[in-house]
Amino acid sequence: MSAIRQIRAQEGVFSFYRGFLPNLLGIIPYAGIDLAVYETLKKLYLRHYYVEDDAPGILVLLTCGTVSSTCGQVCSYPLALVRTRLQAQVDKKYTMVGLFRAIINKEGFFGLYRGITPNFMKVAPAVSISYVVYENTRRALGASMS
Repeated sequence: MSAIRQIRAQEGVFSFYRGFLPNLLGIIPYAGIDLAVYETLKKLYLRHYYVEDDAPGILVLLTCGTVSSTCGQVCSYPLALVRTRLQAQVDKKYTMVGLFRAIINKEGFFGLYRGITPNFMKVAPAVSISYVVYENTRRALGASMS
């Protein structure tokens, strides 16, 4: 509570919302691409290899989840990077657009992807496992995805 009061007094209440806009803008393409690629890959697999009861194996689900998560991250990672840097800055030096410009000017285009490898290592397994749980839960509840 002491830290919250101190941050609010020194930086204002809006300091708690740094990075909110890039986070909001980043989740839309990430979730959309992730879900679209996952369902597309799964349907392609099912169409190519007829699977009884619309139930691909765990390895297939893990693979589809990993690929879809990777695609989503590649498209939305620059916004996640900007969000993180906005949250970490002590002084209000940059806005979201200003930070994008600064990264590109100082580090080049690929600077927008700095740190993506550890992010892949963290997110891809988690999302893949989530899709396996999702599919098994969906089947247990008797819900169909047609």
